[in-house]
Amino acid sequence: MAGWIHSVQGAMLRNQTYIGERKSSMSDRIRIVVVDDHPLFREGVVTTLAESGYFDVVAQAGSKEEAIIQAEKHIPDLMLLDVSMPGGGIETASEIAVRVPVIKIIMLTVSEQEHDVQAALKAQARGYILKGVASEELISILRDIHNGDSYISPNLAVNILMRSSEQPKPDSPDDFDLNERERQILEKLAIGMSNKEIADDIFLSEKTVKHYMTNIMHKLHVSNRVQAAIKAYEMSKSNSR
Repeated sequence: MAGWIHSVQGAMLRNQTYIGERKSSMSDRIRIVVVDDHPLFREGVVTTLAESGYFDVVAQAGSKEEAIIQAEKHIPDLMLLDVSMPGGGIETASEIAVRVPVIKIIMLTVSEQEHDVQAALKAQARGYILKGVASEELISILRDIHNGDSYISPNLAVNILMRSSEQPKPDSPDDFDLNERERQILEKLAIGMSNKEIADDIFLSEKTVKHYMTNIMHKLHVSNRVQAAIKAYEMSKSNSR
């Protein structure tokens, strides 16, 4: 269970420290838009990200309409959205995912409702972060998501895991026509390995593993790595019975 949760969180439990690491140049910084209808909170997040040296906050917004305008204007790498913002964060994520699919969307919210988490994942969000997160952890999570990982706050991931364990008939890899290499990668995903760790373990490039992950997600009928990890865990449970 612990290994799967690690995988679902997209290496979220890695308490990385960046003290002494060279800060990025302006051209290397992660371009991000911060959207929240509470100016004081939004400005605090913007300050935290800007002062870290890893992010270029290209715009701010406080509503769905403003968020879509800034997304299309700047085409940032990442966009932070609040679930309860005017116009709806989930609805905003869905529309941006269609209009500018290259943007990686992350929800930063107080909502711990499972239906909000599931809706965010269906809306193509790459992360679901609760607003109580510490500044250093937020920076680490966003950098991981930019590098291809996914993230769900730990207690929410556990809730999803517990709910998935109640399903009466878990799927099997045979149900999805996975080839031998895809099965191998899915098994390693289920025990908590990141794409880089999988690549090192089976002597492939990380780019090749990401390509396999894309095929796996397509075959599993899921839209992101988090949902693939849930399927992987369910399958590992089924095979162990």
